[in-house]
Amino acid sequence: MWLFLAFLLVPLIEIGLFIQVGGLIGLWPTLLIVILTAILGTWMVKQQGARAINDLRRSFSQLEDPSQPLAHGAMILISGALLLTPGFFTDAVGFALLAPPVRVAVFGWVRKRVKVSSFQMGPQPTDMHRPHDPRNAPPASQDVIDGEFTEAPKGKSPNHPGSGWTRH
Repeated sequence: MWLFLAFLLVPLIEIGLFIQVGGLIGLWPTLLIVILTAILGTWMVKQQGARAINDLRRSFSQLEDPSQPLAHGAMILISGALLLTPGFFTDAVGFALLAPPVRVAVFGWVRKRVKVSSFQMGPQPTDMHRPHDPRNAPPASQDVIDGEFTEAPKGKSPNHPGSGWTRH
């Protein structure tokens, strides 16, 4: 229901704002503002997006919770779509989403309303010192592959030309 209202109200708000602003400053200045906000918004989205990607990479490399950088990246993406959509209301919301304090507030609001049932990244500290217990192992696959191997001699590489496996 709320999505239907958004699709109905946002265009009506934009049309009303275009009429009001166009009546105050004229057609060409109104169109110039729309074009300039799209250009400025594109540049800002590029800058903020690069920063969000770096934050996401940092969170992965340091094995931190990536939910906040992912959420910031998603909000920057939404901001870019809103800034490329012609209109004053969508531009205002798009520019607001480019402000980090607004994104932090939106993320906090969403975080309070979403319940994460489980989140695990990498081996847990308690798992590293725990002996292997076959009862905790995942169920075995129905496909069993049996094989033998021999270690390659130190002087030869595994794909040494003497091997029959590398000939085509």
